[in-house]
Amino acid sequence: MRNFLSDKIVEIQPSGIRKFFDIVSEMKDAISLGVGEPDFDTPWHIREEGIYSLEKGRTFYTSNAGLKELKEEICHYLSRRIDVEYDYRKDIIVTVGGSEAIDIALRAVINPGDEVLIPQPSYVSYLPCAVLADAVPVVIELKEENEFRLTKEQLLAHITPKTKVLILPFPNNPTGAIMEKKDLEEIAEVIIEKDILVISDEIYSELTYGVEHVSIASLPGMKERTILINGFSKAYAMTGWRLGYAAGPAAIIEQMIKIHQFAIMCAPTNSQYAAVEALRNGDKDIAVMREAYDQRRRYLVHALREMGLDCFEPFGAFYVFPSIKRFGLSSDEFATRLLNEEKVAIVPGTAFGDCGEGFLRISYAYSLEDLKRALGRLEHFVKRLEEEQK
Repeated sequence: MRNFLSDKIVEIQPSGIRKFFDIVSEMKDAISLGVGEPDFDTPWHIREEGIYSLEKGRTFYTSNAGLKELKEEICHYLSRRIDVEYDYRKDIIVTVGGSEAIDIALRAVINPGDEVLIPQPSYVSYLPCAVLADAVPVVIELKEENEFRLTKEQLLAHITPKTKVLILPFPNNPTGAIMEKKDLEEIAEVIIEKDILVISDEIYSELTYGVEHVSIASLPGMKERTILINGFSKAYAMTGWRLGYAAGPAAIIEQMIKIHQFAIMCAPTNSQYAAVEALRNGDKDIAVMREAYDQRRRYLVHALREMGLDCFEPFGAFYVFPSIKRFGLSSDEFATRLLNEEKVAIVPGTAFGDCGEGFLRISYAYSLEDLKRALGRLEHFVKRLEEEQK
């Protein structure tokens, strides 16, 4: 029998995040700080709207691009949050999570051989999605000394005549890094000069601490060359509802809808009705959850530094990215030993790109109680490593 598998998909490695998640799910008394999923329930008024939509029999297909009411609310939201105006009729598509939006955005704009710039460490799906779209991924290694921000100099060093797309992953998963307005202005200058498209993944835009999120789409000359990706999973604790969206130039959105039309049809209808309620009345919920994350963030950074781990202070998302280079273990070795010896699951930095070697991603989308228990075990493990080094 012939080999029926695609060489392309066989060569793509599975997610390094899920590897540890699958192990810990079967390990008794284990604590996982590995998955980027809010520990909050979806706010009740949002759940109630989803339930009501089912009770009213709203189980039909919506239009391919999404409910009119939801697209209108997305436009209102983007207007008040990032001060950019979109037309719900042609500039918006509702997707099955932000991940689908990333996938179909790349497929809608890439021709075979086009280069896609991917700053790393970053979300695990960018590179595989670029490969599946027949692009050539070009990795830009972000540096801890630059607070894991993308600099103008780094960008210029990686642009070639084949460069077509820059993925802009800020606020960043896994580092928690952000890009402030002055940083984005320098990047935008290069983007316009070199005639490049930006896919700006802003799924963590509501989760910044002490600084307001700025979208590159809001800068002069950038709306028309930016596909903005966002969704409901992180800000509204709606991970399982599987709902995201993209906003961008009508000509690109039209082609994204075509792919979505044939592959998905439409996003879940009851999730869309719940999302309308989230956008209309969810600002207070976001504020409450953001305050809790900020408390956990400050606690976690302090605790890690107290036990001697170098830790860049994150100002976005809900992750910290401490360095473990001084122990002489690879990220995978450290994470594997911590799981086996102390039953604490965290993610090796290499799950987010080779330049994540020497770092770990720890999520603080967990309760303070779980964080304290896990940090106690981590401290015990660190002391053991220090004894081994003597």
